[in-house]
Amino acid sequence: MVQAPDLLAQTIWEGLVSGVLYALIALGFVLIFKASGVFNFAQGIMVVFAALTLVGLYEKGVPAFLAVILTLGVMFALAVTIERVVLRPLVNQPDIILFMATFGITYFLIGFGEAVFGGSPKQMIADQLWLPKGAIDLKLFGGLVSLQKIDIAAAVIASVMIAALAAFFQYTRIGRALRAVADSHKAALSVGISLNQIWVIVWFTAGIVALITGIMWGARSDVSFALEIVALKALPVLILGGFTSIPGAIVGGLIIGIGEKLGEFYWGPLIGGGIESWLAYFIALGFLLFRPQGLFGDKIIERI
Repeated sequence: MVQAPDLLAQTIWEGLVSGVLYALIALGFVLIFKASGVFNFAQGIMVVFAALTLVGLYEKGVPAFLAVILTLGVMFALAVTIERVVLRPLVNQPDIILFMATFGITYFLIGFGEAVFGGSPKQMIADQLWLPKGAIDLKLFGGLVSLQKIDIAAAVIASVMIAALAAFFQYTRIGRALRAVADSHKAALSVGISLNQIWVIVWFTAGIVALITGIMWGARSDVSFALEIVALKALPVLILGGFTSIPGAIVGGLIIGIGEKLGEFYWGPLIGGGIESWLAYFIALGFLLFRPQGLFGDKIIERI
């Protein structure tokens, strides 16, 4: 690190971009958890499904930006369907029931997605969406640091989305209603808050987050069901930051993104590589042992 600071800067930049995208994925989980108190295991496959829908519509001849609009319509229809078919019958059921329901949603979307779009990887329509190409080379620390323009765009778009969602939760009436529903379904119903409308709104918002995440990740690699594994990196991000904290999702994402890049580049060769695939979960395990509520989570004490 000391001998080649330019390589360190390059590694930190790549980790920063990954961390911001991890934080964006984690926000999808936070949205559902805030509105229902239940962890949504299906958020990872929603990222894949949204990206595949966008690419699939374009392959059918739909113009790129119209395909984005239609994909948002599909995600809204998915949100309404989930609320009507899955969530509405399970109001006031134990949290574990709702959690297991998200497993069912996950495997339904996997099967439905493979049936409609096939299982082969697809290329994201980055050029058609006017996403930038090429790189910006900076001379830093006596060396050269290369910043991919798509990474810069991903970091900026993800940051704007995170800020918008934070403001939405903090300053809007719907955001306050979401927090009330998360505290108690029965109390929210007693003051006139409609669980049905809130759940549709929050699942649709999570679908928008999934689409943006899928576009950004797909533009950096490709669109396939393997992308779900990347999306599950949000799990350690949530453990670090706290399941109900938007600032926690940001900080946790940056820690995981930068940490795994540094680990893979500097310590990977010493132990055979592959650190990037498991380091995030190792860090999360440490937090579970010593601070299970995360950096920004509330410590819940139940008195008997």
